[in-house]
Amino acid sequence: MPPNFEDLRALSIRRWQGLSQGDKPWIRVGTALCGKAAGADRVIAALTSELEQRNVGATISEVGCLGPCYAEPLVDVVTPRGPRVVYGGVTPEQVPEIFDSHIVNGKPVAAYALGTLGDDRSDDIPRLADHPMMKAQHRIALRNAGHVDPCDIRQYIANDGYAALYRALTEMTPDQVREEVSKSGLRGRGGAAFPTGTKWNFLAGAKDPVKYILVNCEEGDPGAFNDKGILESDPHSLIEGVILAGYATGATMGYVFIRHGHDGPIDRTWCAIDQARELGILGQNILGSSFSFDIEVALTGDSYVAGEETALMESIEGKRAMPRYRPPFPAQVGLFGKPSNINNVKTLAYVPQIVLRGSDWFAGIGRERSTGTAILCLSGDLTYTGMAEVPMGMTLRQVVDDLAGGVPGGKKLKLLQTGGPLGGVLSSDDLDIPLDFDAMAQTGAIMGSGGIIAASEESCVVDLTRVLIAFCQYESCGKCFPCRTGMTHLLEVLERICRLEGRSGDLELMRTVGQNMQAGSLCGHGQLGFNPVSSALRYFREEFEQHLRDKTCAAGKCPSPWYSPDGARR
Repeated sequence: MPPNFEDLRALSIRRWQGLSQGDKPWIRVGTALCGKAAGADRVIAALTSELEQRNVGATISEVGCLGPCYAEPLVDVVTPRGPRVVYGGVTPEQVPEIFDSHIVNGKPVAAYALGTLGDDRSDDIPRLADHPMMKAQHRIALRNAGHVDPCDIRQYIANDGYAALYRALTEMTPDQVREEVSKSGLRGRGGAAFPTGTKWNFLAGAKDPVKYILVNCEEGDPGAFNDKGILESDPHSLIEGVILAGYATGATMGYVFIRHGHDGPIDRTWCAIDQARELGILGQNILGSSFSFDIEVALTGDSYVAGEETALMESIEGKRAMPRYRPPFPAQVGLFGKPSNINNVKTLAYVPQIVLRGSDWFAGIGRERSTGTAILCLSGDLTYTGMAEVPMGMTLRQVVDDLAGGVPGGKKLKLLQTGGPLGGVLSSDDLDIPLDFDAMAQTGAIMGSGGIIAASEESCVVDLTRVLIAFCQYESCGKCFPCRTGMTHLLEVLERICRLEGRSGDLELMRTVGQNMQAGSLCGHGQLGFNPVSSALRYFREEFEQHLRDKTCAAGKCPSPWYSPDGARR
């Protein structure tokens, strides 16, 4: 018999208070991919060793990414009657000092501290909320990231977790849930920005008794890591969103689609699914209701095109990840021939808070037809890099200058590459564009999955464009001729230009190839494949022409070092 949810929530809150307000220290260490890459495992080993040697009663928890990835490994310490302090860039050698001063004696080490969290203050440590990367954030999908143990369902429940599901099952009909999502203005965060409520209505209208909710976490875009960041930090927010989508559309099963080898997101998603089943939140008669729904994790190989919705379904069915012809569309004939909806991780992670707090609340954040927040992945030539969630409507200039601290070392920003490899580049002179799906599309760029890569004045636009097209060419599935050969031709021309051996008609040749790709390709990979070139030409045509006319590269990057002296590719 499933537990009473109100009793489960009360018990979870008491346990949470015991950790966060108890009589012994609580140490949280970020062990998402960014933390592990920076050495978080060695820091945990050092903390564990100190605990054992000193026989001190404290709890060590592994959490996800708080956001400032540039400062990893992050160690978050809260002690009885003391402020909650986040230390950045912690090394195993610093652990004994932090342990002795802060954990044992209650005196934070200001020299290593990034900031304090919560309402408590410290005279010599700034508030983390005042940090440039944190102060403009409005966290919804990332509200629990870095705060809760992703493999402890009760910590999620203690922080309003599954309250939206409970409300939907006890107070709302499926039609009412879909209406709330529609009125919120939520649009897909995977790149296409299609209205989520409309997509759900398509599936709800299908009469087949078997329907599927598919979650796209292939996320192969260079510079994008927020989907996997959510799964590593707060997988239950996704699980709850998937169950709500299933309830709202009459679906019976969900699949979370993740790229094989990304063990952190995979393991933590499975952990969340297993825990939800144990508590009767997944499976038959969820929380004592008449609604039944289950979720599994499906893995794909290293295929960028597998993120296309029909190729995703092919992969789950055990076939090669290649796009299908449409129509029929997935809402009519999808996975295993059954009606299906495909949503992005971020999209579904918003749903619990929309159902819990109401559509008007979400629609009041952001601007016009781009409501809510944007989760950005900041990388490249920036002072502060990592993951941030900000209201829609903030300009790209504010993101770069205020949130990310600008380009380090006094250098100037040259361009931003947005929306993944199929997105475009923007000149530093054109950054007063708001984070808005439609406004960005009008500039020739796209928001895509939220990746923003900054390049300084030392970068060569032609070489950067070559790198993007090389990725797209390698990742083409090869099914349709315009994409398969078009990408190859674009790369051949760009490589020739980067060798300073370009021909007078090369720019027009690339435009012709790009138009053919857009008109004849089966899926977005080929249809959008010319975007990096077209946007680069729009803002930096003179740099291309200099390579062609003067046989020189102003940035000094070409001929590129990936060529041997005889011109052969290394």
